Amino acid sequence: MTSKTDTEAAALGYEQARDELIEVVRRLEAGGTTLEESLALWERGEELAAACRRWLDGARARLDAALAAQDTEDGDAEDA
Repeated sequence: MTSKTDTEAAALGYEQARDELIEVVRRLEAGGTTLEESLALWERGEELAAACRRWLDGARARLDAALAAQDTEDGDAEDA
C-alpha cells in the first residue's frame, strides 16, 4: 500500500528529495526529538532515500542506453 507521503516523495525532483533528506538526517543526528518524532523522521527519510534511488537508477538507465546507442552507432560506422 502506498502512503500519501510515499506519493509526495516520489513527486519531488531529485534535488528537492536530496535536500529534504539531508535536513531529516540533520534533525535525527541533532537529537532532542521524541521517539514518535524520531520514528516519523526515520520513515520520511526512508521515503526520500527511495525517491533519490529511483531518480539515480533512472539516470543510470538513461546513461547506459545512451552509451549502448553510441556503441551501436560507432559499430555501424566502422562497418561502412
